[in-house]
Amino acid sequence: MMALEKGIVWGADVVMLQEFFEKEGYPISHPGYRLVRGGRTMTAIRRDTHLEFSEVDKGGEGDVQVFGIKYPSGRKMRLVNVYDQLRQEGGVRSQGRPAQSARWNEIMEQDNILVGGDWNAHSDRWDRQCPPRRDDRFLTNLLDEYDLIDVTDGEETHTYTRNGETSGSLIDFFITKASMVDNLETATDLATNSDHAIVCAHLRWDEGEGAKVSRKITGWDIDGL
Repeated sequence: MMALEKGIVWGADVVMLQEFFEKEGYPISHPGYRLVRGGRTMTAIRRDTHLEFSEVDKGGEGDVQVFGIKYPSGRKMRLVNVYDQLRQEGGVRSQGRPAQSARWNEIMEQDNILVGGDWNAHSDRWDRQCPPRRDDRFLTNLLDEYDLIDVTDGEETHTYTRNGETSGSLIDFFITKASMVDNLETATDLATNSDHAIVCAHLRWDEGEGAKVSRKITGWDIDGL
């Protein structure tokens, strides 16, 4: 399980997973992380983290997980794990994206907020090498309505092969508010055996004791990792 193992190596407090798969009778577990399952999202919280976590239900049918985080200093923030994709019924994609039905107006009430996941949205707004725009309206409107900023390092995060040709796109990344941007660094790790990269976010707060670093990584398609 590469995403969780890299989380341990990198000292990540949180690993956010989307589109994970568990074989019947063989649930995923990890000695270093407590796993909180949604629908098609799962959030792994480091067992020895110095942060306090509380899950908040904001809808989204399990494709959106929302957590309140409290630092030892008392500082608070909100972390959101998103998988924005069509529903699946009997292994076949159908109409409607459950993540878009979440109560985003309530989710965005927190100023210190970090939202990450697999958006399955294509636009040259966040991907300079973007093919024709597709499925980007929800994310574009979210960014505009709440003055959010997409934070990427420009690396493609998803590769796929069609008709013998391999292509890539940037669909997995974090978004946040302006108040958080200066404290946030991201990096993309392409060294996976999945069709999605792992994206790492370093959140640096000055807690009065030097720079404190909280790392949150987002991994996709855990079955392929």
